[in-house]
Amino acid sequence: MENYFLDWANLLLRWVHVITAIAWIGSSFYFVFLDSSLTPPEDEDLKKQGVSGELWAVHGGGFYHPVKFAVSPPQLPKHLHWFFWESYSTWISGFALFTVSYLYSASTYLIDKSRMDWAPATAIVVALAFFVVFWLLYDAVCRIFSHRKNGDAIVGALVFALVCVASWLACHWFAGRAAFLLVGAMIATAMSANVFFWIIPGQRTVVAQIQAGQPVDPIHGQRGKQRSVHNTYFTLPVIFAMLSNHYSFTWSHPHNWLVLILMMFTGAAIRQFFVMRHGYKLGRNGNPLPYALAGLAVIVGAIVWMRPAPVAPQTASAAGAGAFAPDSASSEAPSDYKAVQAVLEQRCYMCHGAQVQMKNLRVDSADSAKQHAQAIYQQVVVTRLMPMNNATGITDADRAVISRWFEAGAPVP
Repeated sequence: MENYFLDWANLLLRWVHVITAIAWIGSSFYFVFLDSSLTPPEDEDLKKQGVSGELWAVHGGGFYHPVKFAVSPPQLPKHLHWFFWESYSTWISGFALFTVSYLYSASTYLIDKSRMDWAPATAIVVALAFFVVFWLLYDAVCRIFSHRKNGDAIVGALVFALVCVASWLACHWFAGRAAFLLVGAMIATAMSANVFFWIIPGQRTVVAQIQAGQPVDPIHGQRGKQRSVHNTYFTLPVIFAMLSNHYSFTWSHPHNWLVLILMMFTGAAIRQFFVMRHGYKLGRNGNPLPYALAGLAVIVGAIVWMRPAPVAPQTASAAGAGAFAPDSASSEAPSDYKAVQAVLEQRCYMCHGAQVQMKNLRVDSADSAKQHAQAIYQQVVVTRLMPMNNATGITDADRAVISRWFEAGAPVP
């Protein structure tokens, strides 16, 4: 029953998280587009009001005319919309989902004993430390180097180095799937912290200065803009890290940390293409196409590099770790159910047997094994997701037994 309620919590939190993330990313992308697409106002009255840019747009059957003031408007309206709950809701729901999915069952989902055999409490503390330490280092880099010559380039290089180090550590300390998600959550935490500690406080200061009739210090807008730009480059890398848990060939790769770094770099490069593209149409930026081509080249290179090596027909135990292919044992005699039952009993019954039914799944009888043969084959042989983090020490020879049994039609007595 506990697993049933955990599944519901996982589903509902994931649903909320996706909804709020769409709202946050959507508004972020829109304002980046807006900033890049504004043109100097032509109307003299707008110029007198301090408008620095305007945009005419049509959408949903109506025309829109947003304008941007250089520092502050002459006066504030009664109703001023603030964009921050999208960020906070995304982080809160995401952290709750991370807690339910990984921290609550750290020994199963967070820990890979072949990498680090530590206690669940230790793994949880270290995982949470990634959020805090990355934010402190990232924030320090922004504070120290932003105002120097070529500050943006220096900050970008140092932040990329921080992400690389964090990716390497996470993939060497935690289970692959958890490591990818942890790095994504780490960056997403920094994004939300940018909103909480810099963007919103700066905007509140500006509003307070306007209301008090004081001169508005432009530094608050400059700092907020910097962190907002950082957030837009973080977005696609974070989305990849979050989606990757559905594709085991990424996080189960022997060099999974490099896979993660390459794909996050690709996301940032593609985002740069779209950021520059808006201004390029107005003649403000250089040609953004090289960034898109660079991202595409990295993707193609990763596909070629990660492709499975052809395996000659042989026993699975002779194949190298990670090189097992279901067809490699097809020339052998099909496994009978007794052989499969021995593997299931040793490797699977503890989580999918009479005492415990993870995901409401049992495989401890011939009928249930037959019924779930497709799922067993998919999870054990094709994606190699099960047993989780190979907690029960299943071998490639065991996987070959299941493969031959399934390919023979999953016969049972």
